[in-house]
Amino acid sequence: MDSQDSRTPPASRSRNTERILLLFFVFSLPLLNPWVRGDGVGYYALVRAPLIEHSLDFTRDYENANPSFRDARVDEHGRPKSIFRTPTGHLENHFSVGPAILWTPFLLLTHAGVLFARALGSSVAADGFSAPYRITMALATAFYGFLGLLLAFRLARQYVEDRWALLATFSIWWASSLPIYMYFNPSWSHAHSAFAVALFLWYWHKTRAARSRRDWFILALIAGLMMDVYYVNAFVLFVLVIEGIPQYLSALRHDSGPSVETLRLSDLIVSHVLFALTLLVCLLPTFITRYFIYGNPFESAYPPLRNWPWFSPALLRVLFSSNHGLLAWTPILLFSILGLFLFWRREPLSSYGSRYFVSLTPLFVLGLAVFLDRFSQLFHSRRAAFAAAFPLALLILWNAGLMFQWGTHLIPARGPVSFSEVAHNQVFVVPREFSANLLRYFSNRKGLMQQIEQRDIQQLENTQPK
Repeated sequence: MDSQDSRTPPASRSRNTERILLLFFVFSLPLLNPWVRGDGVGYYALVRAPLIEHSLDFTRDYENANPSFRDARVDEHGRPKSIFRTPTGHLENHFSVGPAILWTPFLLLTHAGVLFARALGSSVAADGFSAPYRITMALATAFYGFLGLLLAFRLARQYVEDRWALLATFSIWWASSLPIYMYFNPSWSHAHSAFAVALFLWYWHKTRAARSRRDWFILALIAGLMMDVYYVNAFVLFVLVIEGIPQYLSALRHDSGPSVETLRLSDLIVSHVLFALTLLVCLLPTFITRYFIYGNPFESAYPPLRNWPWFSPALLRVLFSSNHGLLAWTPILLFSILGLFLFWRREPLSSYGSRYFVSLTPLFVLGLAVFLDRFSQLFHSRRAAFAAAFPLALLILWNAGLMFQWGTHLIPARGPVSFSEVAHNQVFVVPREFSANLLRYFSNRKGLMQQIEQRDIQQLENTQPK
């Protein structure tokens, strides 16, 4: 560490680093694309319908959806098809309620502002679809995405220098799938999921040395939100299993009558029961919405767990498939995974692309930070170590080009892609079209989005059996 860094208090350095992240976030806000599209129709309907319709009637959400979502769900008269009605008479909506919970405080203020403006003569529609609502939704999504990154940075800097935590955070921010769901498709759940998981892991890590009953209660509140946002996040709770097994084993070894260890065992049981009960209460929004929509609080409308291919693992396809494989689409995560392996060896008791992994953003940041820290130890010069980060810049540029291809439908938005076509486009097509489309993105975004939607419809039609 250089002499200037050594004269700067650690707390001040961390605050300065966080200001850098905040500055980048503010300058990134013009990238926000306040539209509700695809899966986002379902997520957004769970906040718009109760706020505007005071019910879970999603008819207007179906009618106002983007064409590729709407056309499959409405008849020639524009009415929702009966096959999309559930046994309770509601329109099908299997999307999670967590994003709606996180949007609600912001949209309540927006709705109040729109109603006040209308009372003064404004013509802005108070329907949940007009620009103020969509812009608020997009801003809130980006805000939660940034909070997730900030928490991931704070977690990573517990183990590495701020410089590596910052570089890792910035690299995962722009070289992963997160920007798609933080800016381009803000009505989807994945940026919210990254935030909720980051909040859970950060608070779990902060309190793991000595967790009070109050801490267990707060951790359960966060865990409930995390699962309300994205059901699969339940797997993150495995860190509590890893943490709890040695604690129970340690307590059970002491069987010589009443002692501190015996009391500790009872404290563990009480704390975990408190956590479980609080978690169930926090899942009530999910249970209630499932009950009203499907008539069964435990109906997710996703394939049941018993139908998952538990005995037919597809790890290589998940990682390397041209059909949105994790490492094939976001190769920077290879370094994150290597870093997590190094971290596990050092801390054995801790434990677009493929959007299902966006939730693990804080772990990817931690893994990449540890990898960079270990890699830097190979060099005697800090400048040489930073020069080794040059490949990260290339990965960010590659990801930007791939996001552009995916977003403008130069490559199929669904299903497998040709990597030779991707590579050709990166070299010969993206440089030519990027600047023109970027200008349109800021000057005529509505027209560009309509063009992208039309391309999506054409690709869907081309994939339909003749």
